[in-house]
Amino acid sequence: EGQIKRSLDENIRPFVLSRAFFAGSQKYGAIWTGDNAAEWSHLEVAAPMLLSLNTGALSFVGADVGGFFGNPDAELMTRWNQAGAYQPFFRGHAHHDSKRREPWMFGEETMHRLRNAAMARYALLPFWYTVFHEAGVTGMPVMRMMWMQYPNTVELFATDDQYLIGSDLLVKPVTGAGVTETTVSFPTSDIWYDVDTLEKMPAEGAVDGVAAMTVASDLDKIPVYQRGGSVLTRKLRLRRSARLMIGDPYTLYIALNKDGEATGTLYMDDEETFAHQRKDEFGEAHFSANLSNAGTITNRVTVGAGWTENVAGLVDQRTIERIVVMGISKAPTKISFGESNIEFNFNESSNVLVIRKPGISALSDWDMILTMD
Repeated sequence: EGQIKRSLDENIRPFVLSRAFFAGSQKYGAIWTGDNAAEWSHLEVAAPMLLSLNTGALSFVGADVGGFFGNPDAELMTRWNQAGAYQPFFRGHAHHDSKRREPWMFGEETMHRLRNAAMARYALLPFWYTVFHEAGVTGMPVMRMMWMQYPNTVELFATDDQYLIGSDLLVKPVTGAGVTETTVSFPTSDIWYDVDTLEKMPAEGAVDGVAAMTVASDLDKIPVYQRGGSVLTRKLRLRRSARLMIGDPYTLYIALNKDGEATGTLYMDDEETFAHQRKDEFGEAHFSANLSNAGTITNRVTVGAGWTENVAGLVDQRTIERIVVMGISKAPTKISFGESNIEFNFNESSNVLVIRKPGISALSDWDMILTMD
């Protein structure tokens, strides 16, 4: 309340961080899990702790990346940054007696790995923002136990070493030294795509079943997978801060399900003030793909009353520069939007279609036609 009163027009959202909290603290700020140590066992226990807090409706939570006490080596620092990039509150924090931990302190190779982890986090900020909005509106946590999305899959009830971000990203952090392979439990009710290669995982089975697969997870890799049937949004321009990214274009990642369909949502506001609450200044894009029969990718936009009159002026600030479609069986012969044909390329080995410069916005309704003859 004090931060709000001291802000310009009492209209800037505050950032409050605490390690002391109670039921309902999620209304006021973020939580971190306290003074952990630079040990593999503390990295391993971080996910179960954060999942417990999320199950209790406290979503904006995280553990000190690298451990508060002690001095992590390059491998532990890498694995902790990879895990933290896929947890709600991502922050490095250390005791004043610990050695310095800037990424460049661990050598060139490790610096690139830490940079890649940070870049993966920043690229997904539109997705994180949307999932946090969902948590605020519905109460569904940001970081979810597997059983929350798969309540009929008994084998996943006790799983706490992997988890979901929202309903669409499956994450399995590597929490041991020297690990080069990891076993991931894939719910077979859905198809899963590797977020790095964009290829479909060969995890098949009965509805409400689980396929346990051993996957490669050397020091450059954290196993993360997108659910088939979802549409995620990223921003791929490298910037110094999220504030500088607000006008950057989006890239849509469409992961098709078994029926060749996918849906997803993108929530948008000014990312700084209370205008979304006080003036209804916000927009929500609802993306849908049907590539089995109709051959369409569409967007339908809902805007708050505060943006209704101004939405035309915001369209150019929320452009989409690229659409990536995973799991498409063959290349279209033509992709069109209105009177224009759109440039694309198709990778036959990975079944990935990339649509470039479609000339569309996340804040306008549109229909894209894919001719599949």
